[in-house]
Amino acid sequence: MSQFLLFGKTDQGLRRKRNEDTILVNDANGFCLVADGIGGTAAGDIASQLFADTAREIFSTTPDTEEMKYQSVQQAFLTANDRILDYAKHNPGCEGMGCTAELLALTNDRFILGHIGDSRTYRLRNGELKQLTIDHTLVQEQLDQGLITQEEASHHSFKNVILRAVGIKKNPALDILRGKTLPGDLLLLCSDGLTDMVEDNVIKALLISRTDIKESTNHLIREANNNGGKDNISVVIGEIV
Repeated sequence: MSQFLLFGKTDQGLRRKRNEDTILVNDANGFCLVADGIGGTAAGDIASQLFADTAREIFSTTPDTEEMKYQSVQQAFLTANDRILDYAKHNPGCEGMGCTAELLALTNDRFILGHIGDSRTYRLRNGELKQLTIDHTLVQEQLDQGLITQEEASHHSFKNVILRAVGIKKNPALDILRGKTLPGDLLLLCSDGLTDMVEDNVIKALLISRTDIKESTNHLIREANNNGGKDNISVVIGEIV
């Protein structure tokens, strides 16, 4: 049975007045997450914290089996979605609050990953970096339809138009991925504050050159800030050992 190490950090970046991202790393219950608040003045930070609090609550009683963790990932998204909608309903000025989210659970040489929005999860395996998630954005949709090129997508004026988020409407469409983990795998969860500032090939190089996941996390955040730090930056890394 594989063991794992988890580490995460969130940073305000250089241009935002506050940090609306939330991360959570829970070794005891075998899960971690990144949530990126949206809605600006409409309490995006509260939305991301509600997501993290909901996941913590649900996983505190989840048995360590793949099927139960799969159900808990699904439940965390749906319950947090309802709680964010309810908060917005009862707090004037908070309409439109929500968050994107990555929620990773590990158990018995397997992973379960829940994903909504444009935060991302990558896997580094045998020196190759693979993006496991697909962005729920207008630009990604146009890219999939062949309407724009990859080069056009990277500089598109609508790059940050999100099509799915937690807390925007009832019963959101959720991507859940599951698969096998291998010793040496790195799983990187991150907000778009990282990926908008740091190219995938640089992310790959920094992960490969690591001495440990704490150093990798700090290097990635530093690189995003060195490149402008336009948004909050959140990084969580899971290492299979």
